[in-house]
Amino acid sequence: METTSSSEMIKKEIFIACRPETLFSFFTDPDKLVRWMGRNVLLDPSIGGKFRIDLNGTDIAIGEYKEITPNEKVVMTWGWERSKAVPPGSSTVEFKLTPKDNGTLLEFIHYDLPATEIADHVKGWSHFLLRIQMVAEGDEAGEVPSSEHA
Repeated sequence: METTSSSEMIKKEIFIACRPETLFSFFTDPDKLVRWMGRNVLLDPSIGGKFRIDLNGTDIAIGEYKEITPNEKVVMTWGWERSKAVPPGSSTVEFKLTPKDNGTLLEFIHYDLPATEIADHVKGWSHFLLRIQMVAEGDEAGEVPSSEHA
């Protein structure tokens, strides 16, 4: 997995051995999203639709869907309940799905993060992108440990 970051952005790429249609559902179907991120997930996968992802009983991500292109791209605002550094909706995450070699290249970008939050979010997203790779390829990732968050 490649990682690049600047003071405002994290960018990652990971190859996942499944079709884009399969991978896409892991961003829009709460029963699938909860398998790789969170213990409790509420989402309305429509433009302007809100989501709430309780990762571990402590860390709760909140935002809304900004762009949804079926099987190609999902863009959401992102932030943390009770966070002053990254409050709900204060940053943006983008997932781009490109067919490649009988699988999907998942490109991930997290924009508008404060520089002080980059390292924690790199660690968190590295963890969760490996989890989505596992579940989209047919494995189970297990429960999110309580100390992990993106």
